Amino acid sequence: MKKTNPLWLLTLLVMLPQFVETIYSPVLPIVQEKFRVNEEAATLTISLYFIAFALGVAFWGIQCDRIGRKKSLEYGLITYGIGTLVAIFAQDFMILLAARVLSAFGIAVGSIVTQTILRDTYDKDNISKVFSWIGIGLSISPIIGMITGSLLASSSGHRGIFITLYLLAVLFYVLSRKKISETITSNKGTNAQSLFILLQRMIRDRGIIRCCLLIMSFNVLLFSYYSLAPFIFKEQNYSSYVFGYSSIILAVGTFIGAKLNRFLLLKNINSETLIKASTLGAFIASGFVWILIHHGVYFLIPYFFIIMAFSIAIPNILSTALINYKDETGSAGALLGLMYYILIGLGLVMVGYIQNLGISNVIFSGIGAFALLIFQSKRKTV
Repeated sequence: MKKTNPLWLLTLLVMLPQFVETIYSPVLPIVQEKFRVNEEAATLTISLYFIAFALGVAFWGIQCDRIGRKKSLEYGLITYGIGTLVAIFAQDFMILLAARVLSAFGIAVGSIVTQTILRDTYDKDNISKVFSWIGIGLSISPIIGMITGSLLASSSGHRGIFITLYLLAVLFYVLSRKKISETITSNKGTNAQSLFILLQRMIRDRGIIRCCLLIMSFNVLLFSYYSLAPFIFKEQNYSSYVFGYSSIILAVGTFIGAKLNRFLLLKNINSETLIKASTLGAFIASGFVWILIHHGVYFLIPYFFIIMAFSIAIPNILSTALINYKDETGSAGALLGLMYYILIGLGLVMVGYIQNLGISNVIFSGIGAFALLIFQSKRKTV
């Protein structure tokens, strides 16, 4: 199949969901004060975001096979735009929460549809290298989001952030209409019975279970920082600017991790080796976060290595996850996303209740290491 879709646009679309989430992180203390809710309720806007995102991944992934990639992408961006528009004018916390849920459901197309288009376009010999490029985008999108969110939080509050997100919805809708081409020639769809059979097959697949646990582990490590660190910085009397600029340290980690990943793949180091090394590295670094969490902002040093490990692991996990599901890429991708995003959402609910970044890191990096240990013997190396 010809590569008819621009990789730069697909990369931006994959980056968009993480940008949308992390641009919101610096404004959490403002939301807490504005709507007069506690920290647990404020962080709920992030955890519920991921659960809604999981449902969106499932819905739009199935629609990929039914109505096509292009239409699914456009309808999802419209849904996302409506959610951000409601958030701009929200006066009640529950309305804001509902708007966040709707926008998360819509923006899920940025993950599932673009990944499906990439899997349609590239064969297994090239997909890992393509995802290593995508991984660079995934690595820097949270950093861009944090810095942008910090600037907007200080200058225009939470409404400025949602206005920006609405304008992005319009921009990407226009770009998708003009630049994205359909990558399937027939929309055969998947009925409920075959979808259930596919789900059963995936649940019995030890590689898929390990994949979900690893993705959940790394994402909870990443987004627990965006959920809890704003309050840590606030308690230590740092402004939202300082929190935003803390991302510079993380940016260095993401850049080094992404570039190192690409370099090692070009040197024919296989994805499985990179996944193992980054998972164990994240577990060790999480222990140091726990030790340093009460000693100022020195916990950023081990977080540098956690983000670096994230940048290496995630593209390799995603690129190899559905090798055995090539004939049902859209639906399999939808179910895979549903599983791991629900796990991420539930994990972040736990993080919200724990309210301790160090303990949360040890728990969830430990889950990743446990998954690596338990399922490695049955995992195929590709």
